[in-house]
Amino acid sequence: MVKQIVKKILNIITSIKGDASFSNKLSNAVLEKLTKEYPASEVKTFDLSKTPLPYLNEVQLSAFYTPEEAHTTDQSESIKLSDDAITDLLEADIIVIGVPMYNFGIPALLKGWIDQVARAGKTFSYDENGPKGLISGKKVFLSVASGAVFSDGPYKSYDFAEPYLRVVLGFLGITDVTTFRVEGTSIPDFADSALPNALAAVEEFAF
Repeated sequence: MVKQIVKKILNIITSIKGDASFSNKLSNAVLEKLTKEYPASEVKTFDLSKTPLPYLNEVQLSAFYTPEEAHTTDQSESIKLSDDAITDLLEADIIVIGVPMYNFGIPALLKGWIDQVARAGKTFSYDENGPKGLISGKKVFLSVASGAVFSDGPYKSYDFAEPYLRVVLGFLGITDVTTFRVEGTSIPDFADSALPNALAAVEEFAF
């Protein structure tokens, strides 16, 4: 059923393999399905492989914990990209994140983005009951790609990508997370069917 609702979609690319990337292909399928469901949607793509966010440094970290009115010029300049990334996240209704698995975890590019958007007072806070996520009402779709099979079997406990992302997103208040996987791309018995099976799962999913 086509929904005549405007949705703002944030598409985050983290693979360095471009058009050959399985996570990109899977994310593209998710985006295609979403834009069919919501034809009036607006898609903003943030390609971290081309425009990576800087890793945290001392000036930036100090700025995070200094009141804005007390910022030095260097501090104000250091957090601009973080502020922009948080604005994109807060404005989006749906976030699609491509997640190629590198060495059992997420790419450093994606970790860099997380470190920029996970900010006390902006996207999470603490009170007498502990941490509280400040982001609500978002849907996240993870497009996870891996050479081995991590959803089940002997390597399931080696998956530090999806569990970590669910924890950190939940910490920010985002708990509506759906994962699609294209896995086994480096295993002869799985390689040929890996992407078709993943695309079929996207097509069958009720968005």
